[in-house]
Amino acid sequence: MTDRKFAEDVLVIATHNAGKLREIGALFADYPLSVLGAGDLGLAEPDETEASFRGNALLKARAAASASGKAALADDSGLCVNALDGAPGIYSARWAGPNRDFGLAMAAVETALMRSESTDRGARFVCALALAWPDGSEVVVEGQVTGTLVFPPRGNRGFGYDPIFQPDGHDMSFAEMDPHAKHAMSHRADAFRQLIARCFAYPHGV
Repeated sequence: MTDRKFAEDVLVIATHNAGKLREIGALFADYPLSVLGAGDLGLAEPDETEASFRGNALLKARAAASASGKAALADDSGLCVNALDGAPGIYSARWAGPNRDFGLAMAAVETALMRSESTDRGARFVCALALAWPDGSEVVVEGQVTGTLVFPPRGNRGFGYDPIFQPDGHDMSFAEMDPHAKHAMSHRADAFRQLIARCFAYPHGV
């Protein structure tokens, strides 16, 4: 079945995370549509009860599309650490606690690595993007970027686990990079390119 093409002029981003909203909004900067955050519309955040990034992204996109009556895009992403069998994975935000303290989360990752006694510092960021329409149409894609964990955290740009993630082939953490450089290579950018190829004709009107 052919993927549905996005033809609306408004897209709801199903997140209350200001960093994610800013980053996803930047990816759509050249496209002729208005981007609204779930928080701007007063939409509730559904419980993330699925066991995969794809499942949670679809859950959030469906909820936002149903509540808003508009097409909605949801992101579910996280850090998967080799030596921790992929943890924190889909629980990446939960490792930051109820106050979303990612300083706490990064310290928890470092402690877990020390307890594991593994020397493997390999990790990857994974991002699933789900696009859902109120009528039930939906598309989901998944992107990733691989790298190495660095301690102590470096840089004050970005958000989440960015200060401890150094992408392969680079000597800076995501939080030390110019945001445009990060956006060009990130897991979210990888997923975004796939989504654009499947669902969007903008900005060239093809």
